[in-house]
Amino acid sequence: MSKSLIKWLGICMALMLVLLTACTGNESSDAGKGNSNLAKEQVLNVGSMSSEPPGLDPLKAQDSASGLVLSQMMEGLATTDTEGKVLPGIAEKWEANEDSSEFTFHLRDAKWSNGDPVTAMDFEYAWKRMLDPKNAAIYAYQLYYLKNGEKYNQGKAKVDDVGVKAVDDKTLKVTLEKPTPYFPSLTAFYALLPVNKKVAEKDKNWAGEASTYVSNGAFKMKEWKHNSKIVLEKNDQYYKKKKVKITQINFPFVADSKTGYQQFESGELDEGNGNIVPSDLTKSLLDKKEAKADPNPASYGIDFNTKEKPFTNAKVRRAFALAIDRKSIVENVTQGGQEPADGWVPWGMPDFSSDKEWVKNHDQYLKPTAEPSKAKKLLKEGLKEEGLDNMPTVTFSYNTDDGHKKIAEALQQMWKKNLGVDVKLANMEWKVFLEKKKSGDYDFARTGWLPDYIDPMTFMDMYMTGSGQNDAKYSNKKFDKLIKKAKSSNDQDQRMKAMHQAEDIMMEDMPVAPLYWYTRVYMEKDYVKNVKRSIDGNVYYTEAYLTEH
Repeated sequence: MSKSLIKWLGICMALMLVLLTACTGNESSDAGKGNSNLAKEQVLNVGSMSSEPPGLDPLKAQDSASGLVLSQMMEGLATTDTEGKVLPGIAEKWEANEDSSEFTFHLRDAKWSNGDPVTAMDFEYAWKRMLDPKNAAIYAYQLYYLKNGEKYNQGKAKVDDVGVKAVDDKTLKVTLEKPTPYFPSLTAFYALLPVNKKVAEKDKNWAGEASTYVSNGAFKMKEWKHNSKIVLEKNDQYYKKKKVKITQINFPFVADSKTGYQQFESGELDEGNGNIVPSDLTKSLLDKKEAKADPNPASYGIDFNTKEKPFTNAKVRRAFALAIDRKSIVENVTQGGQEPADGWVPWGMPDFSSDKEWVKNHDQYLKPTAEPSKAKKLLKEGLKEEGLDNMPTVTFSYNTDDGHKKIAEALQQMWKKNLGVDVKLANMEWKVFLEKKKSGDYDFARTGWLPDYIDPMTFMDMYMTGSGQNDAKYSNKKFDKLIKKAKSSNDQDQRMKAMHQAEDIMMEDMPVAPLYWYTRVYMEKDYVKNVKRSIDGNVYYTEAYLTEH
């Protein structure tokens, strides 16, 4: 385990001991204050988006691209630092009752970009809006922690029964289904962001254009040229505006990593993630230290549509998983320091019942190299159980991206070599790809998951029956029961034990086949300073600045 991962583990262990009494935060001094070398023009060009985000209304946000933009424009009750520690956000302090089943958040004086005050009602409205069954929000399940949240979302309770209440403009009382000491950390996630009630009720499409977008974070929307770029500018209404040095952030949509790399080399882009690092150049750029790679607690894998034959059969799914040489993929295809995954919960994720990482506390689910004989045997048995003599034609889907394409082609060759199966490949634009997966209009497809918060649960509850993120359409009553048990306990030993047992079931059923655990590959010009990269995958430019170059 790397030194950085050891550090993460220690920090993340502390995360679960979130401040249960009044919580305050010390703000660091202004980034670049007194620095005579500050560039006159504080305009940052970021090449981290390949296409249009699916939605910038917290109700519709569902991916890393949406999360990247929302992290700059919006702020929740709490925020987190780069190591995952919970800090005050719009709530300047909070306290919990004795068993952490109730929290009271006290809001600071903050304003929306249009000058309206940010109120407790904006949070109550946003959370109940997320749970409203008419809205079919993908992330509604993240608010099932609230008393009657799940029941309301399923039409079994009234909206007034939901455990969130604006006591007054500056006080929000939250009642939970079960004791949840880490709840403040969840409020930093974009599914729990506030929404300006007055604006949203006046215009249901308020988040679709720059002219109507209202935010409460460090930046606000200046321009949204659909399918081309998003431009943000400093929000002068932000309560920490003195800390914000960047006056404008340009997010051009860079569809091709080679183009992105050329733009970075020519100075058109100042920084960006793996989106501007061509896969065939990754290793050399890392070796030359032109690119950087940090271990990232995130997983890349394959979702099987468990409602579509023959992937209705667990043996067939396992056969395809066992036919993959994960070691070859990370060494010969991705080449960014990734680790072959032997489970769905990734490296760097803590096990709060021990002093070890989660991945060190279970048996190896998958070997790094392929097991062709075992895979062929399982495939034959699975097809027979489904009443099939031969493997039908299946298509592996992925969103358009040079890196995903190379992984898909490598997988195609492995399935041919190790299973004797011909697999078709289909690529599509990001939004179309997401829609097809959500609707179940696919056979099997690539997937990737970055943590919504630092806890194994963020990788587990997404595969519960009916979850908005359960694109595999997986359903197992024992798995669901164990996840609910983990969510209902305040005892970390019980929580972790239940989730380990749930992952045992999940890796036997294999609705998702893990491929590798991520690293965060990125490039950044020397003159770009103080960009904050959190262990949960978020990037923050709130205190970033540019020096002369």
